[in-house]
Amino acid sequence: MTNQRIPDQYLDGYDQILTAVAATGRRLTREEIESRRILGEQAADAGHGLRDLVSAHLAAARHTWPHTSGSTDTALATVEQVIGAFAEGYERAQRLAVRQEEATRREFIDDLLHGRSDLGRLAERAERFGLRLSHAHAVAVARSPAAYDEGDQVPRQVERALTARFGDRSILLTTKDGRLLCVAPGHQDEILTHFAQQAYAATDGCRVAIGRPQPGPGGVVQSYEEALNALELADRLGLDEPVLRAADLLVYPVLTRDRQAMADLVLNTLSPLTTARGGAEPLLDTLTVYFNSGCVAAEAARRLTLSVRALTYRLERIHKLTGADPADPAHRYMLQTAVIGARLLDWPAQEI
Repeated sequence: MTNQRIPDQYLDGYDQILTAVAATGRRLTREEIESRRILGEQAADAGHGLRDLVSAHLAAARHTWPHTSGSTDTALATVEQVIGAFAEGYERAQRLAVRQEEATRREFIDDLLHGRSDLGRLAERAERFGLRLSHAHAVAVARSPAAYDEGDQVPRQVERALTARFGDRSILLTTKDGRLLCVAPGHQDEILTHFAQQAYAATDGCRVAIGRPQPGPGGVVQSYEEALNALELADRLGLDEPVLRAADLLVYPVLTRDRQAMADLVLNTLSPLTTARGGAEPLLDTLTVYFNSGCVAAEAARRLTLSVRALTYRLERIHKLTGADPADPAHRYMLQTAVIGARLLDWPAQEI
């Protein structure tokens, strides 16, 4: 018996084929095979289960069998051929449905992350994917040396870990431009924290940035852009933290809001370093590491693989060229701000 009543339309002509082929011993014609494939596609589109459909074919064959002539082997071969063609059409329809679903999902994600769609319509589409855009959302972006792809092992592994811990909590995991993204409700920071941990554990050299929760239909794209900006800032500033939060980096956009003022500070403070042997970059790197080490010379020397004496010589050289002493608290803030500005403006590689 079947678990579900299958409409007779999906068995249309089956008994005639079975009777005719069993009587003559011939194989199915091309037209007969194609007709079974078409019925298989129609059954898949209607949402019927393949197991129930196969059971219906076997039941129909059992009903027809006593009225047929010919060998049992021929009849069984015919049933096999019919079900094979029917299943082929069914699977073809399912593959097409999956591709269409993937295309719809990708179109939605592109619109969501770029704000190209009408926000009201976007909110309606989002509900299909488990997001309620009337609420606040935050986005985490993972980037690794190797690009992520939707069907790769790492995205699947991270998704399984999130689902195992949080279930279906309106989480959207996807890829975009080779990066792995997680969209989660803004008040559930533990989801994005766990995402960052799993992405880092699954990928060598991965870095994750987490945007701030932002409200409304346009909140996802705002949080996404914050996360991307955080990754760019980390590259420019040489930050080595594996997980970055946009909320912790807000000071940097503030510093560059008046770009001309920052450019003037960088040039007035640091341009003398360009006259040093080897250019400004080695001394800028020294200042960056020195400040990031809390102005502890021994730690800075260790990170730079220098002796403390060599580091001290560099700091003295910087003092002599700029007139500002990195070890003097009165000069330190100006120097550190200028160094941050140089990284943000990509100086001296770029003219400012």
